[in-house]
Amino acid sequence: MSLALKSHCKVNLLLNVISRRSDGFHELETIFQPVPLYDELSFEKSGHGVELSCSDSRLATGSENLVYRAAVAFLKKIQEDGVKIHLQKNLPISAGIGAGSSNAAFTLRGLNELYGQPLDDDCLYSIAAELGSDAPFFLQDEVALGSGRGEQVRPVKPFEVLSGKGLLIINPGFGVSTPWAYERLASTPDNYGKSGQLDDVVTKLRSGDLGMLFNSLEAPVFEKYVVLPVIKEFLIENGALSALMSGSGSTTFAITENRPTAEVLREKYHQNFGQTGWSATVSL
Repeated sequence: MSLALKSHCKVNLLLNVISRRSDGFHELETIFQPVPLYDELSFEKSGHGVELSCSDSRLATGSENLVYRAAVAFLKKIQEDGVKIHLQKNLPISAGIGAGSSNAAFTLRGLNELYGQPLDDDCLYSIAAELGSDAPFFLQDEVALGSGRGEQVRPVKPFEVLSGKGLLIINPGFGVSTPWAYERLASTPDNYGKSGQLDDVVTKLRSGDLGMLFNSLEAPVFEKYVVLPVIKEFLIENGALSALMSGSGSTTFAITENRPTAEVLREKYHQNFGQTGWSATVSL
């Protein structure tokens, strides 16, 4: 028996990092916006252990890989023998769009389907939260608010202001280490945000205002990766309604009036910055 799933990514409309916790993680508020761009996963029951293959040779296929770890945790929980998994990697790596966390969560979802739904939602959530702070978000498919270290997820209705808008996603061709970004932020605690910003941004979005999108990690990441603020400013100066770095970077996204205007902006970007990296447009 086999199964294939598509594993979508996200952008953060808000990432307000509030403080460092005693466990080393950070308390934060975030808004997860699902994005219909995908990696692909295929699953097949096998005799013994977890066999993971990947189209991208840069990715490890052992215990360093979140897909592998998700599969091991799932099989241990249900006391089953083994599975073969193939990951077709279409999305950029270490990009701030949650692709790795999504791969892990969709591995849990896929294996649960493959084995006849032996685990309930609470059990899947518990495994996902151990794998990564973003992973629980990808156990569902809606816009969601995140708190805690990001693992506390509350789905909400979509923001009407984004309906039909275009989304341009640009990755400049290099990754940013998430642990490094948070450590760098912790070294300059004046850049921490104030609690409660989530409610303000949600209120503004519900009223049709895109002007309060914010990411605490822009400050430390932009200081080191100086091309990123240049990209963000270029997008705004060339017609984006709003632009922001997603997660810990290095991906920047721009919201435009519709997908055709996002495509025009994408062409302008590549005319000015060359063809290095990865970019895509979708309609929200």
